[in-house]
Amino acid sequence: MSDFAVPLAEIQARQATMQKKLQESGIGALLVVQRVDLLYFTGTAQNGFLYMPAEGEPVLFIKKYLPRAREESPLSTVVPINSVKELPGLIVDYYGFLPAVLGLEFDVLPVKTFNFYRSIFPVKDFADASRQILEVRMIKSGWEIAQMEKTAELSRDTFAYAKAALRPGFTELEFAGMMETFSRRHGHGAHLRVRDQQTEAYPGHILSGRSGGVVGLLDSPASGEGTSAAFPCGPGSKLLAVDEPIMIDFSAVMNGYHIDETRFFAIGSMPERANKACLAAMEIHNEIMERATPGTAVSELFQFSVSRAAALGYQDQYLGPPGYKVVFIAHGVGLELVEPPYIAQDRSDLLEVGMTFALEPKMVFEGEFSAGIESVFVVTEKGGRLISKTPVEIFIVDR
Repeated sequence: MSDFAVPLAEIQARQATMQKKLQESGIGALLVVQRVDLLYFTGTAQNGFLYMPAEGEPVLFIKKYLPRAREESPLSTVVPINSVKELPGLIVDYYGFLPAVLGLEFDVLPVKTFNFYRSIFPVKDFADASRQILEVRMIKSGWEIAQMEKTAELSRDTFAYAKAALRPGFTELEFAGMMETFSRRHGHGAHLRVRDQQTEAYPGHILSGRSGGVVGLLDSPASGEGTSAAFPCGPGSKLLAVDEPIMIDFSAVMNGYHIDETRFFAIGSMPERANKACLAAMEIHNEIMERATPGTAVSELFQFSVSRAAALGYQDQYLGPPGYKVVFIAHGVGLELVEPPYIAQDRSDLLEVGMTFALEPKMVFEGEFSAGIESVFVVTEKGGRLISKTPVEIFIVDR
């Protein structure tokens, strides 16, 4: 165990904000099950359930491990249970009644599990409280920003290691493993949390030369350069070589808080076309942060980035080749690697102080290479401020 602990004042502030949203939504109480949400509202990710009424103090019910949960969580009421079936009766014991409407995390709760809860809780109705939970979580406190800055230091050190260790002859997959090994030795938590059940995350995404210009399925195994034929994604068996762009997209996590960064490297020299494209992406990256002020519509920022890419001569390559373009340039990041809000084409959100984003203006030159950058920033009253500590530059390594 480490000395990491979520302060009581932090937990209380989160609870107060969540309870206000429950009251506004007509939800009588919230039952938190998902482990990231549990950590957020209780300070522990032990196997348990948080019951948070719309008014009053919450109770944390723990199946296991109770001693650690009591040590980690600053909540005053942390009690043991042997079975989930005990919950309705225990809630009545503590509060005198069950709510008419019980909120659950519908976005991550399996249907089978929901049906089980429905069978044991004799409430009038159930409601999806996932939107309200994510709305609370997407505004980061100063304490959370400080945790992300600690992770950013780890990410910076890992990229510095990459620059020192990068040599021709390593495979993409091998070098990704080297970076992860270094980062694990210095505190990387390894498990990247992603809410979407169809998405899998891993720390190192390294694509060099034409590997970065592949759209859809990567090269077949017969080429000697593809990744797994079953799940073709990420670094493969292609050898890193001199005088080609090397994209390193690395995600770090410490004490639950993520940083997601991309920097471009080259051994010897960066080809001129790739160099110019990376510099153009950095220009867009910096201009977006300048405009990321409270009240700005995220769709406006997205459209501005598209217009700037076109003005710089990269309309066809920006955010993917024609027909395969993504519709966002930034995703929220925090206790999960990808979380709301998003700077995207079809979003109506307005920026607020405390929102954190992984901003990634990237370009794909189909069949040739990719270019771009990704950094984490927080919205402040004056615009975006970098949380990332890795220099915003192209890394050139001597042969």
